[in-house]
Amino acid sequence: MGKATGLPTLQKGFCLVLTILIVTQITSQSTTAQVKNYDDGWQNDIQVSGGRTILVEEISATWCVSCADIDPYLQQVADAHGSRISIVTYHPTDGEDAFQPEAAKDRIDRMRLVHQNIGATPTFVVESGQLRIGPDSWPDVQKDILMEETNRQSASQLSYTISQNGTTYNAKINPLSLVDTDYNTQLTFMLMFHEKAVPDGYINPGEIHRDRVVVATASCELQTNSLTNIGFTNTSASDCDDDFSVYFTTDGKFSLILIHEATNEVVESDIGRASTLGVVEFAYRDIELTSEVNIMPYIFFTMISIGIIWVIYDKKYS
Repeated sequence: MGKATGLPTLQKGFCLVLTILIVTQITSQSTTAQVKNYDDGWQNDIQVSGGRTILVEEISATWCVSCADIDPYLQQVADAHGSRISIVTYHPTDGEDAFQPEAAKDRIDRMRLVHQNIGATPTFVVESGQLRIGPDSWPDVQKDILMEETNRQSASQLSYTISQNGTTYNAKINPLSLVDTDYNTQLTFMLMFHEKAVPDGYINPGEIHRDRVVVATASCELQTNSLTNIGFTNTSASDCDDDFSVYFTTDGKFSLILIHEATNEVVESDIGRASTLGVVEFAYRDIELTSEVNIMPYIFFTMISIGIIWVIYDKKYS
C-alpha cells in the first residue's frame, strides 16, 4: 500500500524537476553575450544593457605554467556561458609578472578584504565566495556559478552607451534601475584587453599573448558622487547614476564591464556585502556566436510529454 500511494507523488516530483532542468538548459544555450565582432569594424554608438551577469574573478600571472595552460580555454568557457558570467583576470604586482597593471592591484586589494591570504595562481572567486585554487578547481567554480544564479533574487538593471572616435572610446551611463540598499554603493567601470601581447624579457611558459587582462578601473560613489580612476584616460561625473563617463584609447580588442557594488569601506566592515549587485559586460573582439534557439517548441513538447506521463500514473494508481 505504501508504495502505491507514494509512487505517483515521486513521479510528479521527478517530472517537475525534469521540466525545470530542460527549460534551464535550453534557455542557457540560447543566451549570448553582448559582443561586437572585431572584424566587422565600428559604425554607430552601441547601447549596452543588463545586470544579472555573475562576476568570476581570476588571479593569474604570465610566469605561471598552469595559468598559461588554461588561459586559451577560459574565453571559450565564458562564450559557452553567454552573458551568464563575466570572467575577469587580475595580474599581480609581484615584480615578475609581465603586465602588473595598477588597476589589477586595486581589485586584488579589494578581494583581500574578504580573503586576507589570497595570492596563489591561478585562483578563481565567484562573487566574493570561496577561493578555488588551481586549474583542477574549475568544477567547483561551475558549482559556485550555478549556486549564485539560484540564490540571486534580484539585480540592478545597468545600461551605458559606448562610442568610438578612431582609437578613442567613451562610455556614458544611461538611466539605471538600482537595487535599494541601506549601505553605500558605487558604480565601477572595468576595462580588460584581449590578446594582450606579453613583452620580451619576462618568463613566459605560454602563448605570446594573454586574454581578459584588466588594465583600468574607475568608480563613482553614488552617495557622494566622488570619483576614483586607475588606468582610464579620463573620467567625469556630476551625478554618478546619470552621467558617469569613462574614456580610453586602444587599437585592439577589449571588454568593458559595468558593476554595481558596495564601496570598499562597506566591504571592510561587512564582508557579507562584497558580492556584486549587478554586472553587465560588452566585448569588442572575435567570437563564434551560436544562433538563437526558439525554446517554445521544446517547452511545448516537454510539457505535453510530462502531461501524458502524469495522466498515465494517475490512472494506474488511483
